[in-house]
Amino acid sequence: MSGEGSEPQAIRKLQPGKLVIASHNPGKVREIAALLQGHGVEAVSAKDLDLPEPEETGTTFVMNAELKARAAADLSGLPALADDSGLCVEALGGDPGIFSARWAGESKDFNEAMRRVHEKVDAIEDASRDAHFICALALAWPDGHVEWFEGRVDGTLVWPPRGDNGFGYDAMFLPEGGTETFGEMDPDAKHGISHRADAFRQLVAAVF
Repeated sequence: MSGEGSEPQAIRKLQPGKLVIASHNPGKVREIAALLQGHGVEAVSAKDLDLPEPEETGTTFVMNAELKARAAADLSGLPALADDSGLCVEALGGDPGIFSARWAGESKDFNEAMRRVHEKVDAIEDASRDAHFICALALAWPDGHVEWFEGRVDGTLVWPPRGDNGFGYDAMFLPEGGTETFGEMDPDAKHGISHRADAFRQLVAAVF
């Protein structure tokens, strides 16, 4: 397993072949598949395999990523990669955090989720707009072995949201030192600096 500040030391390498992306979020699946290109794996989504979405009962991003990866690997008999990621807002004590998707409701309306974040921050006098994205990746094999990696990107919130690229809270997140939100950035540019890209750099160095 790997964490920030440590040299990736995977116990097991990922062999070429099918890899389940344990997500039903098409934007996330697209982004992960793009990051995996050139590494000899054939990405197939949990939705394509008709796998159920397990309840995310973990208390950290890593725990939720691991339970999703383990469930997909167990049900499919294939290695599975799961991502658990979210927006952490300083003024909200780290919320929405691991509940980022739940703030979008059953309809998964992230325009409403972004509005909710903005209104809660705006209601706090002199509130900081600092925020960061966290991405935890868990790679599980059918025999129960798991490797995990965690990435982060810092930035600030903007309002109104800007850009139609990306997904989730991307349109209200301006990465540190940038002039475009994740919602405005070209996907390739986002892949170079995002929290998911940070975690993937660690994963690729470790398992390929």
